[in-house]
Amino acid sequence: MDIVRFAVDAAVHAPSVQNTQPWRFKVAESAIELYCDSRRQLLVDPDGREMLISCGAALYGLRLAIRSLGYLPVVDVLPRPGSPRLLARVTLGAAGPVTAAEHQMLKALPRRHTHRAAFVPDPLPAGLVAELQHDAMAERATLAIVAEGLTFQRLAEIVSAAARRLDVDPWAQAEMQYWSGNVAGPARDGVPPQAFPATTTTQPGRLRQRDFDLGRGLGQLTTDGPGPAATAVLLTIGDDPRDWLSAGQALHRLLLHAATRSVFASLYTQPLEHPIIRALIQDRLGLPGAPQMLLQLGVAHTTQATARRPPQDVIG
Repeated sequence: MDIVRFAVDAAVHAPSVQNTQPWRFKVAESAIELYCDSRRQLLVDPDGREMLISCGAALYGLRLAIRSLGYLPVVDVLPRPGSPRLLARVTLGAAGPVTAAEHQMLKALPRRHTHRAAFVPDPLPAGLVAELQHDAMAERATLAIVAEGLTFQRLAEIVSAAARRLDVDPWAQAEMQYWSGNVAGPARDGVPPQAFPATTTTQPGRLRQRDFDLGRGLGQLTTDGPGPAATAVLLTIGDDPRDWLSAGQALHRLLLHAATRSVFASLYTQPLEHPIIRALIQDRLGLPGAPQMLLQLGVAHTTQATARRPPQDVIG
């Protein structure tokens, strides 16, 4: 059971939409099973796409923990067609030496976080973008870099238009308020005030971020500063549950790799919540796949990750 707790503790550090942490784990027949927790599925995510991307990220954390023990994880994705909540079964495979990169990624787990503040003006480390693209490819995904200029402007306009639509959606606003701004106690999920700004003023080179403050005056971050070093779109060939799980694994892998080099990402899920907007972004940017996540990567010297539920709360 100590191995299970260790592996799940690594898994729960995964990024998730609005830090909903929509996952559960069970131990069965020498395997750890990953389930989605549909009680934490957002109303703005009726197909469960964002929920499964989040769970895919947790699956990568589970795999990384098993690698750190010196074993190759054996993963069976969507093992029971009649049980859609069961997303994966993970068992120990053959012994395999742990790489230095895997050690570094495991060490980065506690400090990897979604970065909504300003980035420092330092450039990205040389060669890092190509390495992150390789990470995505290894997980059956593609990390496409958005060129500055007209291409970025097209994306920024679509993101802003999608945000304005959701600004007047009472269901989306109520749900965002529920999952953000808890100041009453030590919340272990959702987005706390220290993790978002009080305003959504867009700086040059930055996409418009989700408005977690909602006029409450709770946000504590400062967003004024230089723009990010790189804008990217995470793509998959298809757009079904298996692709969403692949996108989540690719996302967490590349984010952990980036964090080992003090590079963090602002993540933009809100513009992709409607399939029509996803199709529009794919068409206007000429992307070779279905967009699953928008990212802006930059250097930051922060370590403040949002809280996570402990393993005992998500096992069973």
